[in-house]
Amino acid sequence: MRRVGTGEWRGWREATEEALYGPSGFYRGPEGPAGHFRTSVHASPLFAAAVARLLCRVDEALGRPAELAFVDMAAGRGELVTGVLAALPADVASRARGYAVERADRPAVLDHRIEWLTQPPKGITGLLFANEWLDNVPVEVAEVDAAGVPRLVLVRDDGAERLGEPVAGAEAQWLRRWWPLVSEEMPSPEALSEEVPSPEALSEEMPFDMPFEGARAEIGLPRDTAWAGAVASLDRGLAVAVDYAHFAGARPPFGTLTGFREGRETVPVPDGSCDITAHVALDACALPGGRVVTQRAALRALGVSGARPALSLAAKDPTAYVRALAGAGEAVELTATGGLGDFGWLLQPVGIPNPMLEFLTQ
Repeated sequence: MRRVGTGEWRGWREATEEALYGPSGFYRGPEGPAGHFRTSVHASPLFAAAVARLLCRVDEALGRPAELAFVDMAAGRGELVTGVLAALPADVASRARGYAVERADRPAVLDHRIEWLTQPPKGITGLLFANEWLDNVPVEVAEVDAAGVPRLVLVRDDGAERLGEPVAGAEAQWLRRWWPLVSEEMPSPEALSEEVPSPEALSEEMPFDMPFEGARAEIGLPRDTAWAGAVASLDRGLAVAVDYAHFAGARPPFGTLTGFREGRETVPVPDGSCDITAHVALDACALPGGRVVTQRAALRALGVSGARPALSLAAKDPTAYVRALAGAGEAVELTATGGLGDFGWLLQPVGIPNPMLEFLTQ
């Protein structure tokens, strides 16, 4: 649904918030995320089954509590929480309680036993799983101007952009720590006077490491805050964030802000007609004790393998062979290099040892 444009210049964070979650927002549409892009949840039921096995490992680490929570962050239409609960063994399923956290309205067909919330429940024991949530937490975008100064990027509803004020305060501190667009010698935005130094003056001071005009970054501070809040909802257990990620030392020079509509990447336009997303600095989000691994490593540790079934099975049970072959193909998609397998999994234990560590290989 496309909102009526106002022509107002706003930061990307405010514009994205309304475009995705406002009354006419992209995520309010009846088709849900699955109508526009394919996540691991939609790619194969193997994904939900693997997350169910992870929940069982968390259950063991917790000492099999009387109530075991599974929280599906950014639940879409509840596909993952439904699949996870269905894949649990009976003794775990009898103690499991499912929560779907989503801003859109509850689907009419969702299992009545799943609680539908707009915020994660507090004080739970179990597994909080955020699949492609943080990439849709809106952030500001910064761009280096001709004078080498990082400025906020302003945008209109039609996608047109212009540069605003210099990045300052906590956002500037986050950039300097996690995604530096300027050299150590560059004065901080707080120290800049209203009159921006000329490019000539700056280049005389920094002839070799002057930040280049047009370099961009997404300021991930709201994601760090959102993740810390989600983790804080756990009394004990494991929190997992799964997203396309990048890391300090290899940030993309022009950022990653983009749009998706009907399965195709498109120009991000904040009018409610498309998804607006950007990759996540998972290293900045991580709290003490957190560890980031690839989805490929995580799923293999949870028993998802793309190995082809033995040909002998085809002779003994052709139907089982075809089923196993299809499952192998789905496993390959979930763990593929250059695709879903490159997602980062941020594993954040709370009050328990990381239940994945002994199984992981990079």
